[in-house]
Amino acid sequence: MNTRAHRSQHKVTPFSNASVERIFAGYPERVRGPMLELRELVFQTAASTEGVGPIEETLKWGEPAYVTSATNSGSTVRMDWKPGKPEQFALYFHCQTNLVETFRTLFPHDFELQGNRALVFKVGERIQKDAVAFCISASLAYHLRKKAAAQRKPHNGT
Repeated sequence: MNTRAHRSQHKVTPFSNASVERIFAGYPERVRGPMLELRELVFQTAASTEGVGPIEETLKWGEPAYVTSATNSGSTVRMDWKPGKPEQFALYFHCQTNLVETFRTLFPHDFELQGNRALVFKVGERIQKDAVAFCISASLAYHLRKKAAAQRKPHNGT
């Protein structure tokens, strides 16, 4: 196999934040690969979701976070691995939204969900990319969708 051609098929978004890069470098090797795959899925999903625009990679609560600061189109998506639960990592959503409850309804058997805040993945298991991309898109466009829904509500003249 031509390694150069193989590498060009898998675009990797360079880190723009040295602190986030250090967090990823500190993950155990068995976790780093899936976490980088999840990170890339966030960037790919943001790029293909209308209205989201560029996302900012930063740290929130010491965890890699992805914010729609240029457009304010959505809610922050975070991800992390914790030494206390070494065989799992998670994708976090704002707990005061209905996002995770929506994911629970739409994907009842696709994910392990943690309360109203996270999708939990087991190290070594395949990530269901299409379903996860839907969840990421829903978060990154959360404010756009709420605004559009409010504009569609009929006014009853009061």
